[in-house]
Amino acid sequence: MTNILHDLEYRGLIYQTTHREELEKKLAEEKVTLYIGFDPTADSLHIGHLLPILTLRRFQQAGHHPIALVGGGTGMIGDPSGRSSERSLNTEDVVHGFTESIRQQLSRYLDFSEKLDNPVRIVNNYDWLGSIPLIHFLRDIGKNFTVNYMLAKDSVDSRIANGISFTEFSYMILQAYDFYQLNEREGCTLQLGGSDQWGNITAGLDLISKQSGNKAYGITMPLITKSDGTKFGKSAGNAVWLDPEKTSPYQFYQFWINTDDLDVIKFLKYFTFLPKEEITRLETAVASEPEKREAQKVLATEMTKLVHGEEALASALRITQALFSGALSELSQSEVEEAFQDAPSTVIADEELPLVDLLVEVKAAPSKRQARQDIDSGAVTVNGTKVTQVDAKASELGRIGGIYLIVRRGKKNYFLVRFGS
Repeated sequence: MTNILHDLEYRGLIYQTTHREELEKKLAEEKVTLYIGFDPTADSLHIGHLLPILTLRRFQQAGHHPIALVGGGTGMIGDPSGRSSERSLNTEDVVHGFTESIRQQLSRYLDFSEKLDNPVRIVNNYDWLGSIPLIHFLRDIGKNFTVNYMLAKDSVDSRIANGISFTEFSYMILQAYDFYQLNEREGCTLQLGGSDQWGNITAGLDLISKQSGNKAYGITMPLITKSDGTKFGKSAGNAVWLDPEKTSPYQFYQFWINTDDLDVIKFLKYFTFLPKEEITRLETAVASEPEKREAQKVLATEMTKLVHGEEALASALRITQALFSGALSELSQSEVEEAFQDAPSTVIADEELPLVDLLVEVKAAPSKRQARQDIDSGAVTVNGTKVTQVDAKASELGRIGGIYLIVRRGKKNYFLVRFGS
């Protein structure tokens, strides 16, 4: 077993620990059972979830026994941590649907093979929270928490000014009960989470100590920040999802390739399994030859391959190269749809439509006069080829997959034209 804490510290993945020396000794001498929870608040995880997912994977590779807890129960309550207002509650059916989607996603990044000595296991806290009697919960679990104790936790204290419902106020106790249940059922002695989970994790340690006298531990990871102060995990204002139907592999690749020089080494440490020597080499490259963006290319390649696989990575690279070189005609129909899903799109039925009219139709030009000027000056390309014939017709321009024209006006203004009814 490797010294997992030293590796996590090198990668900047430890924010807080309880009983540090005891925990390090325990991890060095035993195969520890640990868990991280994932509440089903959407039908897909996003890249912010990759940090805890991959941390579970690091513990598995170090020989320990990870558990991924999907919060089918707590997902119906809502965690107040890191929020300034109440969450919108979803129905039981919606939460169960989200839970199954997340369960399937986790299986793509964690190794559940029973051939291993330490396969990752998935549990759902609805299995115990969904059937616990209210009187039992209040009498036997709630009695362990004073209101003063709960008010002192950051996750609650930060919400007092704006108000917090009893529902979300009780979330801390439910998460603490999760840790207690896993300690009893699975011998789980370590919980990990983001730094905003510290209060919930330590509440679990206290509950375990009071209920059974067992010793347990907690580790928090830093919340991911970007050097420019913008929120990590957003691209053009939208979340970067792990589901390829919500964020395409090409968009996913582009998110990582656009990482700032000030962030790229930190993200290589956080998210990849590259050895220290390779990360050090890339750090030197960032300092000496930043224009080559080698570290960004490695990061984007590693992450796209991890999340979407080799084939999707190859497609993302083809799209990237085609856009850079202008060889758009080499793209497949599906790659065109992926690359230009955010571009203005227009369906055209008239295959004989003059290019001048087409430019006006797709709003690439405000008038026919301007369209003629743009064509004549060489400002218009179709499928990567410059068109200077003012009298050209759409039928003469060649379509990708027999369906698409990619019109570009100027350097960055793309318009997707689809022929059909």
